[in-house]
Amino acid sequence: MARKLDEILVVDVESTCWDGPPPEGEESEIIEIGLCVVDVGSLTRMSKHSILIKPERSTISSFCTELTTLTPEMFAEAGTLADACKRLKKDFSSKDRLWASWGDYDRRQFERVCQSAGVGYPFGLTHLNVKTLFAVSLGLNYEVGLDGAYEKLGLAMEGTHHRGDDDAWNIADILCRLLGASRKISF
Repeated sequence: MARKLDEILVVDVESTCWDGPPPEGEESEIIEIGLCVVDVGSLTRMSKHSILIKPERSTISSFCTELTTLTPEMFAEAGTLADACKRLKKDFSSKDRLWASWGDYDRRQFERVCQSAGVGYPFGLTHLNVKTLFAVSLGLNYEVGLDGAYEKLGLAMEGTHHRGDDDAWNIADILCRLLGASRKISF
């Protein structure tokens, strides 16, 4: 099947984390997949999703809750990583669409946790690193964090930073601005 370029899936993951190394026997795993669907034709953000994943090999630390606002209680009804990956493939055609994230962390984390859990990787081969695209588009000699990018643009982020759905929404905003600016260039 040919790759679909009508939409871009902008993804941001939140993972279990600690103020220091993980406790003995625990490993960082994805607990939230934030997703924003971008319509490529109109460069609009169409929808925003938060898919919670119950951790199986770690616990949600107080540090993690402080950073993300995600509490252990929020995961009582959450599904597994396999459930989330099936949903990405079924509901968003993730295997056939370009996906994007802020930096390579999300791509590497997906690859690592899917391999560790024995779950099929939910995306195709093409990943767009919006963090690098932002830096080279603005002629920066270095990459900046998402909050730093908003500072450089003189804009305010929407929602809660370090919540997957809000960060995906904000990354998608920057991506739409960059693509919109590139469409104004005549060759």
